[in-house]
Amino acid sequence: MRVDLHNHTILCNHANGSVEEYIKKAIELGIDFYGFTEHAPMDFDYKYRMSIQEKEFYETTIKFYKEKYKESINILLGYEVDFMQSVKIMDEILDSKVDYLIGSVHFLESKNEDSPWGFDNPEFIGKYKTKNIDDIWIDYFDAIEKLAKMNKFDIVGHFDLIKVFKYLPKKDIKLLALNALKQIKKSNMVVEVNAAGYRKPIAEQYPSKDILELCFELDIPITFSSDAHEVEQIGYKYDEVISLVKSVGYKKCAIFENKQKELIDIF
Repeated sequence: MRVDLHNHTILCNHANGSVEEYIKKAIELGIDFYGFTEHAPMDFDYKYRMSIQEKEFYETTIKFYKEKYKESINILLGYEVDFMQSVKIMDEILDSKVDYLIGSVHFLESKNEDSPWGFDNPEFIGKYKTKNIDDIWIDYFDAIEKLAKMNKFDIVGHFDLIKVFKYLPKKDIKLLALNALKQIKKSNMVVEVNAAGYRKPIAEQYPSKDILELCFELDIPITFSSDAHEVEQIGYKYDEVISLVKSVGYKKCAIFENKQKELIDIF
């Protein structure tokens, strides 16, 4: 089975292509389960997400195409939800009747700063040079651990996104990530293998092979995503990702329906 559970639409304001174009491309590529996970509304960073007023339109649109193409592909509905301690996640999102929720960390917060830092945004890349790199990674994985402790999400998005610009820690990454992964396991969550990292300076999937090996040791399920913001990005580097997870030992991946997880054969 071919699975791709993390993808976007034009409603996020930084993607191109219609919903139907994405679906037709996914069918062309032989994808069996294709998930739309638009950036969920919240009272922060409005430029890069849909508004709460668009929620019904988004869900209705995906459900319409799910029915239209049900003989050719399984279309799933979800949200990618930003986690920040200082910004409340809307109950309308957490309680949505969707197939799954992806929890992601795109911002780091500090008591000494006025606003959260969008660490994966090239606009703010200069801040890496003003902070201790190990402290940045520690803060990031602390945020992932807190995200998992909420017990509201099904999938952790791009687990080691903090590596996006190749500012790597001096400390052992597996040790830095261990507590977050243990909490993910405790919370019965899934880690996605996200190919978007191949399109970034780090030029590899999220998470790294070392972390994937640790996920396998901890018996944490995985799923797959291209994190597409363009039609051409659907299924990006899929063969490389499959080869990688196979080398680690994974034979199954997770899909979701109505928040119920199922493990299916990858190969």
